[in-house]
Amino acid sequence: MMVIVSTRNVVSCNILEVNCTGSPRAIGLTHGTAARSLVHGSLAFYNILFQTKCKMHWSDAKLFARKFHPYLEQSWPQYVAEMEGVAEGAGVSYEDILALNVRTEIAYGAFNDGCTGLSWKGKGQSLLGQNWDWNLESVFSLPRLLLSADQDESSLQMIAEAGILGKIGLNSHGVGCTLNAITANGVSYNKMPCHLALRTILESTSRSAATIQTLEEEGVASSCHLLVGDVTGGTGLECNRENIVRLEMDPEGLIMHTNHYILPHNEKVAESKNLLPDTWYRLRRIGELVDAVKKEGPSIKFVEVVPR
Repeated sequence: MMVIVSTRNVVSCNILEVNCTGSPRAIGLTHGTAARSLVHGSLAFYNILFQTKCKMHWSDAKLFARKFHPYLEQSWPQYVAEMEGVAEGAGVSYEDILALNVRTEIAYGAFNDGCTGLSWKGKGQSLLGQNWDWNLESVFSLPRLLLSADQDESSLQMIAEAGILGKIGLNSHGVGCTLNAITANGVSYNKMPCHLALRTILESTSRSAATIQTLEEEGVASSCHLLVGDVTGGTGLECNRENIVRLEMDPEGLIMHTNHYILPHNEKVAESKNLLPDTWYRLRRIGELVDAVKKEGPSIKFVEVVPR
């Protein structure tokens, strides 16, 4: 898989790099200790955001988050241990960190962050990437870190929000993931929260049926699109509390996605009418950009041209 980091940024962002090893709790402890001030920044950021977007005080957000604990403790105890480690290192409560990790479920449909994701399998190489469009205040205020974790003879790297265990990233097996927010109703407390689902992808060894089947069997707690890629190409997973619908590559090896469902979903799932107004435009635009260089295939040149 081709991984490209562009040095041309719209705004200048300082990113803390944290390297973690050991048990889940040890990884969390290193994360929380090294990024202590950033974790507190994340808590402050979402405290304000939940109040303004969801009319929910932080104490209520923690009570909401606690509803996920029984499922996580039974099915994913390693993530509970890691969150406990983050909390200890940062000097905050476990519920504070749990609330950060279920922030999508707390405020499903209430955030206005938009993003465009792309997976493109060419001849001999595979490209996976996305952007993350949010308001300028959020770009400057939201703490972020480059988290590297070594576990079970494999390693992963991700650009994460401080205190959150899963995000956009790549592992040493060449498996990567991206995320698109989807505005649709409903949440399940007995399924995998969105950001922890991203972590499970980053702990997998391939974009195999087994990797995807794990998520399909466990389910994802809220609405989102997870794009999984490796050297063999990509698979999109349009998720909601009821089920997961696969979006496979087109004949030219492409998957493109923004912030609305592309495929039909369970009738119990109602997508909001208040979608980001540019989600359809961005999907059309990424298609135009790809069409312009389709004969050349995925390349560094393509990635450098797209932001312009």
